[in-house]
Amino acid sequence: MDFSLAPYEGLMVIIGIITVITILGLLLLAFVLVTISLYSIKKGRLYFPEFLRAGLVFTEGLAKAIFQLLGLEDREMLSFFINLHNTMSKSAFERVPIAERAIFLPQCLRSTRCPAHLTPEGLKCQSCGQCTIGQMHLLLEEMGYRVFVVPGSSFIKRMVKKYRPKAIIGVGCLSEVKEGIDMANKIDLVAMGVVTTKEGCVETLVNWADVYEIAVLGVDPVLIPKDLHVLAD
Repeated sequence: MDFSLAPYEGLMVIIGIITVITILGLLLLAFVLVTISLYSIKKGRLYFPEFLRAGLVFTEGLAKAIFQLLGLEDREMLSFFINLHNTMSKSAFERVPIAERAIFLPQCLRSTRCPAHLTPEGLKCQSCGQCTIGQMHLLLEEMGYRVFVVPGSSFIKRMVKKYRPKAIIGVGCLSEVKEGIDMANKIDLVAMGVVTTKEGCVETLVNWADVYEIAVLGVDPVLIPKDLHVLAD
């Protein structure tokens, strides 16, 4: 006996209509999100950050495709995503005691004359004065942070697993910071990102004022070393 689809034609039509409506709805949502994002980038201010964050997580791939179609460079797009994430994570970061925070600095910030050697926990800074990591490292530790100078994301994962901080600050190039934020989101870890101002593998640069601005969030001013503010400036 031949099988007939006739009894299911109505159901198939309904499923088809729902599928089309869903696709159109996602396209419209992604377009609205991209429009708000582009306007925020143009004005230098985030509009509707909670809506943007939730929506871009839901439609990330589609939104990225629209961004690229409109000619937005990957760097601008990633910078916006990181800025959005930092804005949305600020309150949660402030609530974490400083003793439960960690900062990860990339080894590429160090001088080519750096005498530090790699250990299972990253580079052990010797505060030789060849770069600014040494002084910042000491001041951040004095404030209560656990500070690591690491060569890659594998070290970050290892130290997070070992010391179990509740919040971290990650410094690095755009792709590294985005990767770190994605990793932190997967394990429900509060993360803030700071992007280096000069990329590369050797003697990169970071605006220490940006690191300082995040590091002091929620911290009692009494605990902030005076020299840290001076160095950040």
